[in-house]
Amino acid sequence: MRRIALTAPALLAACSTAPAQPPAHGETPGHECQSAGLEKFAGQAATSEIGAEILRVSKAATIRWVQPEQMVTMEFRADRVTVHLAAGNKIERVNCG
Repeated sequence: MRRIALTAPALLAACSTAPAQPPAHGETPGHECQSAGLEKFAGQAATSEIGAEILRVSKAATIRWVQPEQMVTMEFRADRVTVHLAAGNKIERVNCG
């Protein structure tokens, strides 16, 4: 009984350090895609440099490249930017999610 009384405070302290609300599955805390300024990428060639610039402008954590006719999931992720490509590897449009 005495052992339980001595370990109970330590167990309770461990519980109190848990975050108030856990992050959503698959999303990066502190990153939320912003669509302002993304329209300027339409018509440009899809390169890794352009991808890095899209991430910087959008403030997203991840980028998803979508080829023509490619099937993708429809779940919304606030930390992701999606780049839709046209034939010839040109950017057709860029949007958050």
